[in-house]
Amino acid sequence: MANMISPLRRAERIAGDGDAVTCGGVRLTYAQTAERCRRLGGALGKLGLGAGDRVAVIGPNCHRYLELYQGVPGAGMVIVPLNARHAPAELRYALKDAGARVLFAGLEIADLPDCVEHVFDLAGGYEALLAASPARAFVECDEDAVAGLFYTGGTTGQAKGVMLTHRNLVANAIHFQWVWPFDASTRWLVAAPLFHAAGSLAVLATVWQAGHQVLLGTFDAATALDLIAAHGVTHTLLVPSMLAALTDEQMARPRELPTLRGISHGGSPIATETLRRAHQAFPDAELLHLYGTTETAPIVTGLRHEESLLDDPCIRSCGQPVPGVDVELCDLDGGPVALGEVGELRVRGANVMLGYWNKPTQTAEVLHDGWYRTGDLGYADGRDHVYLVDRAKDMIVTGGENVYGTEVEEVLYAHGAVLEAAVFGVPDERWGEAVYAVVVPRSDVDPDTLIAHCRSRIAGYKVPKHVELRAEPLPKSAAGKVLKRELRAPHWAGRTEAIAGA
Repeated sequence: MANMISPLRRAERIAGDGDAVTCGGVRLTYAQTAERCRRLGGALGKLGLGAGDRVAVIGPNCHRYLELYQGVPGAGMVIVPLNARHAPAELRYALKDAGARVLFAGLEIADLPDCVEHVFDLAGGYEALLAASPARAFVECDEDAVAGLFYTGGTTGQAKGVMLTHRNLVANAIHFQWVWPFDASTRWLVAAPLFHAAGSLAVLATVWQAGHQVLLGTFDAATALDLIAAHGVTHTLLVPSMLAALTDEQMARPRELPTLRGISHGGSPIATETLRRAHQAFPDAELLHLYGTTETAPIVTGLRHEESLLDDPCIRSCGQPVPGVDVELCDLDGGPVALGEVGELRVRGANVMLGYWNKPTQTAEVLHDGWYRTGDLGYADGRDHVYLVDRAKDMIVTGGENVYGTEVEEVLYAHGAVLEAAVFGVPDERWGEAVYAVVVPRSDVDPDTLIAHCRSRIAGYKVPKHVELRAEPLPKSAAGKVLKRELRAPHWAGRTEAIAGA
């Protein structure tokens, strides 16, 4: 199998003069990008770094970030993308845990750990470093060597560095090309942050086919639409909150977008109503649902042409396992569950991580006989469509009955007044947990109306006991995923049974 730099090598050979990336006012060809990546390898070598050394990066999406993502593994080293939304203490922990020797920073981090020997600004400092360095040939890395450490959010303790190998990331690129067509005409808008799998999952697939990537520094719906129109963007991936914002902007101020052929989404569950509105706003674009995790590099399942399935029951699924990936649903003991019964998803394939950096106990908890336990709950139908119902740690148990927040959220989103919704469990003296909803309305509505709306559609024990209305958007991660833990935490403060969900 190829390694992380193989796509860029191919693109340079077949389309050296072709556009590789547009970032603001900068446009680079594949020949220029490859040369800059080789100079990056030469620069890191001059600094004394060698095979396996870790190089960290933090900052907004830019062409330099793309070069680091490819060039650091291409030099035989390990890229460590840092979450720009993490607190300074979390960033320092990741740097120390990874033992990063070099940091390229688009923002300042105080009190860096001693392991960080060199810090370069992600703009001028980076350019000066490349200008003063000779190009160095790419390294023939073993496909089982670690290519990147991707730190998870740390919602249930300290963040974990997911070790993704060259094999993992190349396999994901191959899987994506099997699911969706990539070719030289592909113009991919990188809208989600590159430190997140949603931002980086199409990088290698696009480069492999000598496509063109357009970088959006920080997500803004209006700017994203303007870039799509200006650069003839054909495809992109958004998390659901981004897709909802893009839809609202297009409906309010429509653009002519004749080139837009596909919008994929992932990162968190999505409401059918959000998809219905997206199809109204972008009637000529295919909608694709992708499900995965950082630990699976990330793609596990896919559901194509959602725009034609809006009234089909399978619209609530995240699709079927992509070619090259096996999925099973198991009970707590690892045994199979019957068709239609809820179980935990486990995944097997060349995309599954090597493990967690310096955390053998946590690795052993999730990796068994080549299978990765995702912690996600779901069921399957007779056509192998997978239906996610919740994170195992987010499931609400009320009066002995299991309630999955995503099901209740889907019902809430079906009410025209609901813009955002999050459902979780709160302490209840009688039932153990009670169903609680936080809603950001798009128009005037009262809690009793929303409760009555739910009662008409789902069983009584699933209906929220309380609906809290908020004027401000729900708290989200840098990738746009609603942070239920922040909403839930005040209700569980001081209780030993409190849980910290994703």
